[in-house]
Amino acid sequence: MDLTADTHIQYLKGVGPKLGDVLRKRGVGTVGELLEWFPRGYEDRRKARSIASLEADQIVSIEATIINVRSVQMGRSHRKMYEVIIGDTTGKIACKYFRVPYRGYFERFSTHQKVRVAGKVTLYRSRLEFHHPDIQPIFEDDVTAEDKLIPIYTETEGLSPFKLRKLMEVAIEELVAKQKAIREVFPQWIREKYNLLTRAEALKLIHQPPPQAGEEFLNFISPAQRRIIFEEFFWLELYMTIEKMGIKRESAPAFLKGSALAKKLENSLPFQLTGAQKRVFEEIYQDLCIPHPMHRLVQGDVGSGKTLVAFMSACVAKESGYQTALMAPTEILAEQHFKNAEKFLAPLGVRVGLLIGHLKAKEHREICEQLANPEIDLVIGTHALIEDTVEFKNLGLVVIDEQHRFGVEQRNKLKKNIYPHFLVMTATPIPRTLAMTVYGDLDISTVDELPPGRTPIVTRKTFASKRDQVFSFMKEQIDKGRQAYVIYPLVEESEKIDLKDAVSEFESLKKRFPDLNIGLLHGKMKSDEKDAIMNEFRENKIHVLVSTTVIEVGVDVPNANIMIIEHAERFGLSQLHQLRGRVGRGEFKSYCVLVLGYAVSEDSIHRADVIESTNDGFKIAEADLEIRGPGEFLGRRQSGLPGFKMANLVRDISILKDARSAAIELVSIDPELVKVENSLMKAALREHQKSIVG
Repeated sequence: MDLTADTHIQYLKGVGPKLGDVLRKRGVGTVGELLEWFPRGYEDRRKARSIASLEADQIVSIEATIINVRSVQMGRSHRKMYEVIIGDTTGKIACKYFRVPYRGYFERFSTHQKVRVAGKVTLYRSRLEFHHPDIQPIFEDDVTAEDKLIPIYTETEGLSPFKLRKLMEVAIEELVAKQKAIREVFPQWIREKYNLLTRAEALKLIHQPPPQAGEEFLNFISPAQRRIIFEEFFWLELYMTIEKMGIKRESAPAFLKGSALAKKLENSLPFQLTGAQKRVFEEIYQDLCIPHPMHRLVQGDVGSGKTLVAFMSACVAKESGYQTALMAPTEILAEQHFKNAEKFLAPLGVRVGLLIGHLKAKEHREICEQLANPEIDLVIGTHALIEDTVEFKNLGLVVIDEQHRFGVEQRNKLKKNIYPHFLVMTATPIPRTLAMTVYGDLDISTVDELPPGRTPIVTRKTFASKRDQVFSFMKEQIDKGRQAYVIYPLVEESEKIDLKDAVSEFESLKKRFPDLNIGLLHGKMKSDEKDAIMNEFRENKIHVLVSTTVIEVGVDVPNANIMIIEHAERFGLSQLHQLRGRVGRGEFKSYCVLVLGYAVSEDSIHRADVIESTNDGFKIAEADLEIRGPGEFLGRRQSGLPGFKMANLVRDISILKDARSAAIELVSIDPELVKVENSLMKAALREHQKSIVG
């Protein structure tokens, strides 16, 4: 039987039904998908090293003997760290694992056993050690011990690395060497212009690298890896470019009456706009005067004044006779925007309305009638705004607050008779490289200046042993009339992970501070319960709010000036920065205390150091991207990122730029991809679109 990339994996020689099930659980259902299981690194056996010669940050391969295998309790938690001590004639070194690669992994080893260890050497507390290296027993008949560059794949239970490499050899022999069944979808001009290998050549070399190319492959700069990285970026950039072209061809109202009302709003403010606010408003205004839909992302740190820029844009819409809809992610935030709009815009004659799920039927009906008449210029609400019952008379501008990835379906719900302009606001500063990829279909404006007079939040890291001092400091602040947030990573206690949880800590804080009113907020509560608690906190009826991360987004409580984050090691940098942004919103000096648990990693301490050292959200975002990589940065579902298998936004930025240029050039030559040489590409894009949109 002739194999193709689409052939079911169990029909590959050496697989069969049982191993086929193991591979399918790993996400490998076809022979083509097997070849897209790329090595996570390479072991250079031509460079076997002694333990004494090791240096930090090297990726090395060594042969050694097992001295000891043990598990160690981590601090007071139930979690274990596993340690395999290995040695040779020059010394010994620990191989540490903070999670088990798969069941039975450590049971394979015994003392005095010869093993080959491949991985990165890490300097931890002044000692060299390996963290999660690849350890394989060396057998007498091990024929793979010659001088080679050996690919290392992610450990999988039920499939040995040796067996996996054999399967790769068979797949490459069948699909690349014998049948030439790997399709090339890139036209020749792209391959020549960007110096790309064919896909078949790239796949063969990635799984069977030449021994002399060790440095290139270890550093992900080989031509074979470059081809695959380029391709992964290219499909996303092509999709985004086609989306953007489609939007630009639509018609939208051109707001031509000028910005006198926006100027009036600016002059009525009790403070000066920042230079960044003025610049971003001007960028938006230019877009609004063009008869094609604006699709702009405004990003800026917490408190940088993005909402005011949106209000000025709504003034431009009103002046031209159009309505604006501002959609917020929660009812609390919608109500906050509504109060601010009434304060700043109502005196200028802008009619403001609020549409949220909690309205009584009669109120809901009245708002809908006022929108249809139209007696409302700016309506603020939640997802209630895109219900079928809501009809606008002449919607010209839609503002989406807080990175709702607003898809075509939702756009079409708001696009009644005419396509409105879209403005997306986010308080998660996104590094330009990531924004280019995640929000490639949007133009980007950045409010990168905080209003004058905002005092930076004092941030300090500490450890669980100092919790008593932290809570004493919190009590001092509350005695001065302030309020506090205490954040936990879990809602209820978990047997598997010994972390402080919100519910039990809420109970213990009530016992510890019987004279304080303490509230509890978490995601499992109903939305009206959450709203009630949040309103009590806002009105200073609650002194301490114990919460999970549900308070991340946008709520203003100017009197709250202290934020304590327990188990800060469990949060990403951007999340810590977002949480910290809940305080420092009033006139009082504000504090954020990061409490780290027991036995935390160097990475966690580094993250806390970054937060301690700067309040600049963009610097933090860059650091976060470098530490955690793009897939984790925004969370896969929110970010809209397909799961890159090899591409890395930090390391491969120059390839991303090339892929972007190629996509833009291709779409300018053949917008519908109808030319014969692009037919395979069009079909491939449809396939990739599923992972991009889905």
